[in-house]
Amino acid sequence: MTSHTSPSRPSPLLADALAAGAVVLDGGMSNQLESAGHDLSDELWSARLLAERPEAVTEAHLAYYLAGASVAITSSYQATFEGFRKRGIGRDEAARLLGLSVELAREAARKAHGAGVARPLWVAASVGPYGAMLADGSEYRGRYGLGVDELERFHRPRMEVLAAAAPDVLALETVPDADEAAALLRAVRGLGVPAWLSYTVEGLRTRAGQPLEEAFGLAADADEVIAVGVNCCAPQDVRGAVEIAARVTGKPVVVYPNSGEAWDARARAWRGRTTFGAGQVEAWREAGARLIGGCCRVGPEAVTGIAGALAA
Repeated sequence: MTSHTSPSRPSPLLADALAAGAVVLDGGMSNQLESAGHDLSDELWSARLLAERPEAVTEAHLAYYLAGASVAITSSYQATFEGFRKRGIGRDEAARLLGLSVELAREAARKAHGAGVARPLWVAASVGPYGAMLADGSEYRGRYGLGVDELERFHRPRMEVLAAAAPDVLALETVPDADEAAALLRAVRGLGVPAWLSYTVEGLRTRAGQPLEEAFGLAADADEVIAVGVNCCAPQDVRGAVEIAARVTGKPVVVYPNSGEAWDARARAWRGRTTFGAGQVEAWREAGARLIGGCCRVGPEAVTGIAGALAA
């Protein structure tokens, strides 16, 4: 498995790129796969396609690279040993699929470079929260009844497998609870791969209700963490969170909100209207955001708008 997007074009470190300016993230994986006709009404969500239609995952990543994204987030958000086991997939095969998620994004980067994209392209290996494995919407609540030690034991094995696949960064994302963030920050130590830590928030608190000053403060002295921020939240909650993250940690800030629609976990459907727009991007950058993209329901067209706003 190659560790570069192209044998002749190794990418600089993502941390160095963030120190130099803003970098464009991709958008939602699930909406891109669904728009291509794939049914994701399954507890494994997009991770199911790692086993059944891996080429579809590559094409989804490629669409975002071609749209202007420089970082692709892998389809491993809901990929866990426990979740795969429920589907009869053993540990060895689950580990292979986790590693494959990184290679599929690498393959998309190679294709993008082959299609004429000249900028550096990076791969972020998604590490979703414990609630993502439960597939019941609890990643928007936190407070699972598990302690930090138990959560660390849950996360560390798949993080080890993802790190061994040599992504550029681990995306510790959609974290609803500062306790889970503490577990993830423990689990990432010694893996040899940098990480970003991204909370899902409501207002100026985590979904579990902790103040963001406290939540971001956990990562302030973590050398492995190259960016902190928010994702899978409403666009209107981004600006205040960015200001707090930048002030508390002094690190580059990552932001990739949803479209503004709300997830109905019972119906497994999105409700409401889109409030995401490229016009918001400059305000986020001014507040300290350096890694900017979209999450659920934000597609390639919106990513092109983000890239255009950041280049203006």
